[in-house]
Amino acid sequence: MSTASIPEDLQAGVSRVLCFVAHPDDIDFGAAGTVAKWRAAGVAVEYCIMTDGDAGGFSDEHRPDIVERRREEQRSAARLLGVDSVHFLGYRDGYLEPTVDVVAGVVELIRRVRPQIVLAMHPERNWERIQKSHPDHLACGEAVTRAIYPAVENPYAFPELAARGLGAYRVPWLWFFGGPTQLENHFVDVSDHVEDKMRALRFHASQHPDLDRMNAAVRGFLAANAARGGLPAGSSAEVFQVVPVNTEATIAGF
Repeated sequence: MSTASIPEDLQAGVSRVLCFVAHPDDIDFGAAGTVAKWRAAGVAVEYCIMTDGDAGGFSDEHRPDIVERRREEQRSAARLLGVDSVHFLGYRDGYLEPTVDVVAGVVELIRRVRPQIVLAMHPERNWERIQKSHPDHLACGEAVTRAIYPAVENPYAFPELAARGLGAYRVPWLWFFGGPTQLENHFVDVSDHVEDKMRALRFHASQHPDLDRMNAAVRGFLAANAARGGLPAGSSAEVFQVVPVNTEATIAGF
């Protein structure tokens, strides 16, 4: 999809966003500036962390409580940005797959929250910077993609959810981050929220043995994104592939 096909008022009418990521800290690396911008505009944002993060960290002394430590780091970062709801699916770090059970959990949460934007990690590998494409990241993106179309909007998919009052729902927009550069089509100017993003990232202390280096690297990525997106010099941006799912430009049906 070309950038020209994304309407100028993409965020008009958006009141709820649901973000799916593989690990605690993924959302803060990829989209915390955008989340801060949404929250400043009054948009409700919820997070879903799909794994328990138990394989993360750099210190043996953190191993006994690494799962709860990482959950609390994510809760603290979310609170800083004004995000109140953080859902943890609890799958083992490094073992995430887009199975029927995982997809069913995603469908259930989307039908419960009914967001206008679902944000997720990209299901395609980025060969320019392979660190973006942890297998759990790819599995997260694939599970969310499978859930959004057609399961979330198909009234006959996962009938046990409908029996519990969670009926079919059509997601308007799917936003991916962390994917191949050539698929990027939407740059969000987060210049006014860079410090919010960096403060959120610093809560993930168990993952960053060198905070100064992390800080410099992230600021450099944001500046490079802005330059690639044609924003004014000195700007910072987060970048996405925006996919219309159920909009005026798409065809309804299964």
